[in-house]
Amino acid sequence: MSPVVARTLRWSLTAVIIAFLVVFARTVDWDAAWTAMRGASLPLLVAAIVANFVSLAIKGVRWWLFLEPAGAPSLGLATRATLAGCGLNNVVVANGGDAARVVFVTRATGLPSSTVLATLALERLFDPVGFMILLVFGIAAYPLPASLERWGIPAQIALAAMFAFLIWFVYTSRNFTHPVDTPRTRVAGFLAGARAYLKGFGASTRYLTTAPRFAGALLISMIAWGLQVATFYFAAAAANVDLPPAALIASLLATNLGLIIRATPGNVGFFQFVFAVAVEPFGIERSDAIAVSLLIQTVQIIPITLAGIALAPEFIFRRRASGSLSQKSDELATASGEP
Repeated sequence: MSPVVARTLRWSLTAVIIAFLVVFARTVDWDAAWTAMRGASLPLLVAAIVANFVSLAIKGVRWWLFLEPAGAPSLGLATRATLAGCGLNNVVVANGGDAARVVFVTRATGLPSSTVLATLALERLFDPVGFMILLVFGIAAYPLPASLERWGIPAQIALAAMFAFLIWFVYTSRNFTHPVDTPRTRVAGFLAGARAYLKGFGASTRYLTTAPRFAGALLISMIAWGLQVATFYFAAAAANVDLPPAALIASLLATNLGLIIRATPGNVGFFQFVFAVAVEPFGIERSDAIAVSLLIQTVQIIPITLAGIALAPEFIFRRRASGSLSQKSDELATASGEP
């Protein structure tokens, strides 16, 4: 598919979604929604902000599990880059903040971007795994809407396949050792350079894969998902809306599925629609659902975006690292397969 066609399809889809959201917005009692937001409890909103902030910060810890053996031992760097990337994701349509995370850490450490990208790919593996665990648990433990219940068996199959892949990946990576100290050479030509980049990426993912790191990343993922449930709970409680546990799980699952399509920056509008549809079967009025969803996005977007804007210049203007760290990154970049 050519770039022009892809761009046209994307903008067409965005236009359709925005038009649909305009129709949906006409069915909302905005006066009631504003009243609920205006009367929100400030201490509970602060609790929601803290829960959301911590859930994102510990994803930095999850990334650090892979960055540290790759040659970037600073936990603070991993956490700050994660928060900066999440903040940038809120102001762009696509997940450009993830690409920025790779650039930030590459500039700060001198590691090859292929190695940093490999650490990010390993870290991000555990978001869909955590989502599937939450989906399977939610369907088993609570009466969820039919739109989610029908995914029970497929979700169990998908989760089993994910665990099988993780086990296979750990098993086949067990013999990969620290790469030898071979000087890195420049490669002429785009295709040759791309092959060398992918070779370094693949070797890094294998070298950095161990059972303890995967287990730690999975544990951190589940803590992060639990903190997101807490974020939704505190935001709803702040607006004096009682969301039962099933509604909390359903709304979190549905809105995260909606994030697959980032039609607007921060998914504003589409998030409200999905949230309202998800909690409607639990007797939540549409105006109350809109109030809660707006509070959730306020909690999720404004503090993290401000943090991202504040942290981004640190990485943009930081001079590229050099010395022994770059030498170690060169060693990683030359890893080329199983010894």
